Amino acid sequence: LHAYEPAYGRILPYDQHWQEAEEAIRIGIEMISAPRSSPRRDLEHADEMGRRRAAQGMPLELVVHAYRHAGHLVWDALIEGAGTDTAQLAALMQSATTVWSAVDAQADTASEAYRTTELELRRRTDEQLQALLDALLQGRRSPELVARAAAGLDLPEQGRYAVVVLRYDRREERELFHRQVQGEGVRFLWRMGADCELGVVALAGDTGLDALSELLDGRCPGPGGISPVVVGLTELGRARRLAELALRTCPPGSREIVRLDRRMAGALVVAQPEVASLLVADVLGGLLELDPADRAVLLETLDAWLECEGSAGRAAGRLYCHRNTVFNRLRRLEQLTARSLSRPRDLTEMTLALDAFRLTSQG
Repeated sequence: LHAYEPAYGRILPYDQHWQEAEEAIRIGIEMISAPRSSPRRDLEHADEMGRRRAAQGMPLELVVHAYRHAGHLVWDALIEGAGTDTAQLAALMQSATTVWSAVDAQADTASEAYRTTELELRRRTDEQLQALLDALLQGRRSPELVARAAAGLDLPEQGRYAVVVLRYDRREERELFHRQVQGEGVRFLWRMGADCELGVVALAGDTGLDALSELLDGRCPGPGGISPVVVGLTELGRARRLAELALRTCPPGSREIVRLDRRMAGALVVAQPEVASLLVADVLGGLLELDPADRAVLLETLDAWLECEGSAGRAAGRLYCHRNTVFNRLRRLEQLTARSLSRPRDLTEMTLALDAFRLTSQG
């Protein structure tokens, strides 16, 4: 066996391997010569050996080869023992099926035990790696943990990373999404949370958030948040919190995947719900007394005007109304809020108040 494949020597000490092979052959011969009603000790031994070899990391091909080779050794020795005795040779030929059936059964049993153990070991390894990833996402930063995670997950300790937090309802949507988001320069590691899914994104080379957003856009069936780029596995906990904050800036019913660096104002609002509530009451107090439909029209006009960078003409095109109608609605907003859209401080307050109204229970 060692002459057939040098890997044996790297996995097993020679003396130990010799003793194990001798025991397996001896048990196999005893089984062949035992009454048919005897317990199949050879299969019990093969099951144990298959599990042991899987745990040792020996390739399955070598395990099967060992049993086949042992069968040939036994068969050759039986033929040599029979010599030229016609009666013994005749008896040996009649028992050939018994001999090779036993060898096949032992090899099959060892193979099945090997595969079962291999799956179990792989599952345990996956669970250990997922636990390491969870620890990083929870903000644990010990050097030992980071080193183990980097080695086990095949990630650079000082690489460039982002975290994505996604929310969707159905499992089939999740599986389809994972098949779609495979792109050059990015590698995803996914973890299911209590009510969302977390994705650690390893960014290769100069790949940035623009490429990541483009890859995710339109493929996720629910809302999501993307953190800024962080450097190092120790920063994944902070990146997760920032990605969750970005997700919270998505209004109810939204299906967008948003970047925190493009939702800073909304992030400030949702991060301080008590202050956000006070801001809405102070800035939009007059609007809150209006009929809901009337209030919605005014806020929609303000939102469109802000999105159009203060252009009443473009806002009118978006709202399907005359630009004078936009001006009239904006003047009414100024009256109800006692603020001027031409004063930067007032404009900032109104913008934040609009975000707060739409991202809190009041909206």
